[in-house]
Amino acid sequence: MESSMLQTCTNLIKNAQNIVVLTGAGISTESGIKDFRSQTGLYQTSPEYILSLDNFYHNPKGFYQFAFENLYHPQALPNTGHKILAQWEKDGRVSHIITQNIDALHQKAGSKKVIEFHGTMKTATCQNCRKSYTAEEMIIRRNTMDDFYICDHCHTQNRKDRYIKPDVVLFGDTGEWFTIDGFNEIINIIHQADCILVLGTSLKVTPFSTFPQYRRDDIPLIIVNKGDSPYDNTKDSYVIHDSIGETLTKINSSFHPPFA
Repeated sequence: MESSMLQTCTNLIKNAQNIVVLTGAGISTESGIKDFRSQTGLYQTSPEYILSLDNFYHNPKGFYQFAFENLYHPQALPNTGHKILAQWEKDGRVSHIITQNIDALHQKAGSKKVIEFHGTMKTATCQNCRKSYTAEEMIIRRNTMDDFYICDHCHTQNRKDRYIKPDVVLFGDTGEWFTIDGFNEIINIIHQADCILVLGTSLKVTPFSTFPQYRRDDIPLIIVNKGDSPYDNTKDSYVIHDSIGETLTKINSSFHPPFA
């Protein structure tokens, strides 16, 4: 890590009062959660089908098996990066975190203003009556019922209408933030920021990848990610290819007591 770049990023963050943070899988890998799209990720072929709405409806039991084995990490703990972001929010430095992650580690660390753009694995919802089930309830149902994925709180002629889907955004799916109002709210949040901090994402998956484009002119874009991104060489971009936890610890130490 170049000391001059680190110092520049430290000064930008130290002087910012409305940082919007965009996070991806790279911040969660430091908590032991495997990513998907890297060379060592969980899948290298057909991710668009494995995590698609079609696959969920075609093979709900197989989908849930994959999801609980690979997407649900109740034992994972927030790492230093998550904790520092929560502290910066408490300090009034970070206004929002917009994350691609579905593991809720930002909330576990204490962050309050978190937009889970791709949803969450913590809950699942009946697609007919909208009854909500916790992941723990779905695990119990899966262990005790054959058709655990079919809601028994409501009734329809077509059983598929009563499928209970995890509240993650799948390929071919829509989510809470995949609406005109949702997009506009995020764009407004980013437009008000005086610094955009990107952590652990290559910014190559749309529409999440478009968000930095909505920052105001001359607003700095700080990217901490081990891989490259399309924004690395754009105007007002500052890039550090290093560990998120180590980088944020060094930045934090310039204006905060050592982080426990």
